[in-house]
Amino acid sequence: QVRLEESGGGAVQAGGSLRLSCVASGDTFNTYAMAWFRQAPGKEREWVAIISGKGSTYHRDQVKRRFQISRDFAKDTVYLQMDNLKPEDTGVYYCATENISVGWREDEYRYWGQGTQVTVSS
Repeated sequence: QVRLEESGGGAVQAGGSLRLSCVASGDTFNTYAMAWFRQAPGKEREWVAIISGKGSTYHRDQVKRRFQISRDFAKDTVYLQMDNLKPEDTGVYYCATENISVGWREDEYRYWGQGTQVTVSS
């Protein structure tokens, strides 16, 4: 069993920055893929950034060069550094993990955090 707890969300103006954190506890974490998903009001949840157990990173096109995912194995923590935020980045951000190399769909992940709200105003 794996537990995930996100933090770091908030309200910022466009152009601002936030850093989300996700602390994992429980089962083996270091070999698992870790992902950040987000869900905007009225929209489906979508992947934002993924980091594999080997450290390979993937960012969706809309956030490339603005967001950066990273992980600290010693702290069992994954981060999402978000810079130059835009109003379209608004949504609830979820951390997810699974014992896979990498996964693009939410149904590939069994373990989810409770989510943290990010609101970007223009």
